[in-house]
Amino acid sequence: MGFYFPRLGQSNKLIGRIGLIAMAGLMGTSLVACGGKDKKTASDPSGSASSSAPSEDASMCAKIHIGTQDQVINTAVGGAVVRELKIFEDNLPKDGKYKDLDYTVEWSSYTSGPPITNKMMAGQIQIGLMGDFPAVINLIKGREGSGDTKTVYIGTLAYSPNGAGNAVVVPIESKVTNLSELKGGTVSVPFGSAAHGMVLKALKDEGFDTEKDLTLISQAPEVGGSSLQKNQIDAHADFVPFGELFPYRGFAKKIFDGAQTGVPTLHGITVREDFAKSCPEVVTAFMQSVLEANKKFTDSPEAISAQIEEWSGIDKEVVYMFLGPSGLQYLSPEIEEVQLQALENSIATLMSLGKIENKEVKPSDVRGWIDNSYLEKAATNLNTSIPDQITKGKEYLITGKDALDGSDITNPKNSGQIWIEGEDKVQNYSSPVTMVKALKKFKSEGKEPSALFVHDMNKGWKLFAGTAYFVDNKGEITAFLLKSDADAYAKESGGKVIDFEALQVMG
Repeated sequence: MGFYFPRLGQSNKLIGRIGLIAMAGLMGTSLVACGGKDKKTASDPSGSASSSAPSEDASMCAKIHIGTQDQVINTAVGGAVVRELKIFEDNLPKDGKYKDLDYTVEWSSYTSGPPITNKMMAGQIQIGLMGDFPAVINLIKGREGSGDTKTVYIGTLAYSPNGAGNAVVVPIESKVTNLSELKGGTVSVPFGSAAHGMVLKALKDEGFDTEKDLTLISQAPEVGGSSLQKNQIDAHADFVPFGELFPYRGFAKKIFDGAQTGVPTLHGITVREDFAKSCPEVVTAFMQSVLEANKKFTDSPEAISAQIEEWSGIDKEVVYMFLGPSGLQYLSPEIEEVQLQALENSIATLMSLGKIENKEVKPSDVRGWIDNSYLEKAATNLNTSIPDQITKGKEYLITGKDALDGSDITNPKNSGQIWIEGEDKVQNYSSPVTMVKALKKFKSEGKEPSALFVHDMNKGWKLFAGTAYFVDNKGEITAFLLKSDADAYAKESGGKVIDFEALQVMG
């Protein structure tokens, strides 16, 4: 039932857990936070059962079902970390109207947002973690008809102000190098996902008529990955983390990054409004758990990345690439202008494509579907504030000393990193040059890297060194995500574009 992706550098080690988790999610299998009297269904945070009946007002707060996406790294900290470390159970209210309440906390993991929305509309899930496009569909659907299933957006998990994370990849042996070469081909994407909106906009900007110029089909990540390996499709568009995971596993290469759209993207949290109004302290406890999980990750990114690999099947190096210091995504909970723009843009794009039937909906409506009161209260409970959290997210960059020569790392955008196979910590370097010198030293000692990172000079995006483009300007090395950017900088600076193999020679 699962699908198998060989991990880069471990071609004979096949990992099928992703597909198994994904298929279990699609079939509606719940991942349950266990404890209390029934270890299959219930969690009793008070530590003992009580014969006293909880107040009637709290009765609907007893069963809490959360829909998440374990494989989608943007939701992993607020999802799998909170679930597996039982952070939410520790924070659930236990006094007042919640005294003696016997909580049942259930989790379900899916490969995309739409199934979560369907279950939220049916009253089977109260809290949902999903990307921007599914989130706005969630918010709109909850307001249809009687509005009894209304949801509100209560916090962000991780985001990119320019769209980094979404991507289009092609089979590793494909000759295709850009979107224009996909004309007449077949491209798959999970319909209704953040990546769906990204690829529709990207193809439209490229001048494509998606009804005539190519065949666009819906495939979940595990199906798209399998199709790439079998050369059954020409390209696959997907959300975090698959645009990096598939190339890391060695069977695909990226030809388009969502950052090229310049449109912000996010994953966030929606909650059924009726549940939030009846159980505000429970919702606050969940947001507090997300903030605590964020801190656990930023304090120990390698260790938590390794745990997320165990829980999700996504390689720890890819988790670290997205959420570690100077990562592709900001791990930050706020609902500020950039997040509102991401949600507005999602509605506008869906409307332009005829994907929203309600003609009365306007993009700006989403600003009235926000409630940050639970996040603010959670921050207060932890003696912090939303501005502090924003600052921490943006300042979560590579710092310290070069692990080879001891020099100060003053420019995170020019830094390099090595994660040696089997080691617990990533080594930081002040430049790609000292990084490859250290790499040569490690290899002489019989140590092999599981990942090598550099950063785009313009934007600071974390890149796998082996697929980046470099410019050598008299020994000063800078890295780029796009060859066009490297070419432009080389022309401007008088340098020359080189690949990673040539860079290693310099070491």
